[in-house]
Order: sequence, then C-alpha cells, then structure tokens
Amino acid sequence: MLVQHDAPLAPLTTLRLGGPARRLVTATTDAEVVQAVREADAAGEPLLVIGGGSNLLIGDGGFAGTVLRIATTGFGLDAATLELAAGEVWADAVSRTVDEGLAGIEFLAGIPGSAGATPVQNVGAYGQEVSSSITEVVAYDRRAGGTVTLTGAECGFSYRHSRFKADPERYVVLRVRFALEDNGGLSTPVKYAETARHLGVEQGERVGLAAARDAVLRLRSGKGMVLDPADHDTWSAGSFFTNPVLTAAQYQAFLAGLDGRTAPAYPAPDGCTKTSAAWLIDQAGFGKGYGSGPATLSTKHTLALTNRGGATAGDLLALAREIRDGVRSAFGVELVNEPVLVGVAL
Repeated sequence: MLVQHDAPLAPLTTLRLGGPARRLVTATTDAEVVQAVREADAAGEPLLVIGGGSNLLIGDGGFAGTVLRIATTGFGLDAATLELAAGEVWADAVSRTVDEGLAGIEFLAGIPGSAGATPVQNVGAYGQEVSSSITEVVAYDRRAGGTVTLTGAECGFSYRHSRFKADPERYVVLRVRFALEDNGGLSTPVKYAETARHLGVEQGERVGLAAARDAVLRLRSGKGMVLDPADHDTWSAGSFFTNPVLTAAQYQAFLAGLDGRTAPAYPAPDGCTKTSAAWLIDQAGFGKGYGSGPATLSTKHTLALTNRGGATAGDLLALAREIRDGVRSAFGVELVNEPVLVGVAL
C-alpha cells in the first residue's frame, strides 16, 4: 500500500482538474482497500474513493482527507461467468470478453474508468447497461464494518443510478460479477438506432461481437469519448449531464414550449419520457466547441465539457452553470450533472 501526502489528484482524473489530496493511499489488493477504509473511518477522516477518475470533478481546493485509489487487478472467467476486481480497467475487460466470444457488455466498449465504478453509475451506452448482466457486487459495508455480497436485484439499479450512488458513504466496491452469454460469437440484439445504422442492420438483429465492439469504438472516437492524451476533446468526464427524465406533466409543458421543433423522446418507467440533453444544449444555443476560455464544449459532442489544457475546476463549473441555466431558460428543463462533484457544487 503506497501512501503519499499533499499528492496531486488532477493527473488521476480524465478531466485533469482538481487540487491535491492531504493523503493519497493506493491499494492493490482487496485487503489493502478494506484496511485503508477502516483506518480512515476509525480516525474520523474524510474519505474519497477513486478508480479511473473518469466520472469525477474535484474542486481546485483538493480534498482535505484521505483519497483511496483502488488499483486492484483480477480478471476471472469461468465459462460465461466473469468476475472483475474493482480496479480493473473497464475498456480492457470489455475487449477481453469480446475476444473470448462472450456477449453482454460489448456495446460498453471504450468507456473509460474502472470496473468498480460501473455498478455505482449503472454505466450504460448504445442500448446496453451493466445492470442487465451484473449478478453480484462484493463490497465493503462501512456501516456494518464487514464485506457483503449484494445480488443484482439488491443493487437498486435504475437509469444512471444504484444503491451505491444513493448511499455513497456506505459501500466501497471490491469485485463485480457478471453473467455473460455465449451466442456463438454473436452480440446481444442491437438496440440503439445509431449503432444499427452504423452497422447496416435493423434494430433487434445480432452481429459479430468484434463488429459490435469496433462499431462502438468508432462512434465513441468520433465524439471524443475514447481517451487520447493528445486530443483535448477527450479531456472530459464524458457526458457531463444526464438525459432528463420527465414526468407526464413535465413532458406536456416541455412540448408546449418547443415552438414546432421535434425533440427526441424515449419511453421511460412510470409513464415518464426521456429526452436528449445533447439536443437541449444544442438547441439552447450551445453548439460544439462553445466557449472562449480554457474550458469549452467538445468540438465533437455537446454533452462533453472539456479542459483545453489550462482550465481550473472553477472554469469548468462556470461553463456548466451557463449551459444548465441556458437550457432551463429555453425549455424549463433542469439538467443534472452526471460526474461526481467533490468539494464543489453546480
């Protein structure tokens, strides 16, 4: 276990923003993770747990406590059952399952971050979410003071949400288990219209696993959503805002203010409707590349707020607030940030 003091945190995040940690602990085994958490809790020390830093915006003041960086490794495959240590690089794990001929997470290729973060956010893209294949999550329960195993049903998954996100101070994910599918080298059914068009198939059809993965990687790369240190469009936290889910009444009010425009709409649970945050941002006047300072919208995708090389967390938040307020003014819809904010608020 590596312990550092006054350690820079910006290099550990994909936004490359944020001040230092008073104390940074890097744990490479589950036992070290548990030890670090217990020590911090026993000392009454504020604790921030990070993995790949891809869904995280840390304030310029840093973190006045212990930051635990989970760097555990472990990729276990038994037939179609996959177990990943929390610190495994998610994009690499997806590629390995595709190479093994197993379906279930192939449309989640190229997503930055660690495996342990996927159940927290119920990571999803291109019509697939980890909730559809996660069977168990092994976590350290800080409240109970021991390790627990939660079934997929017990994780409380919903759109970009979970039991872990709802109670962020309680659980530290150690391992994630998935039930994958052996479809003879074919993917799960293609659900997302953009992916189907790119592959030249109809929604609901299956394609070769490698073709599915490669198509997603091309689509993500075209939007600056695959990490590339040389491309400032990828110096982001991915999608900064979630797609709004509107109640029936909210959706009717939204439609009334569209002035003849047609907004994307997708059925959501409980009679709700999901619309596109990217469409709202663009239609509110914030196009690709918007901004003149060190923090701007990506030149490839309006949902990504990017650090052009010299930004501060304050710069990025100022841009986020401008966009949030502009969308609210134009459409009466409140955008909600997707990344975890540490030491700052939108």
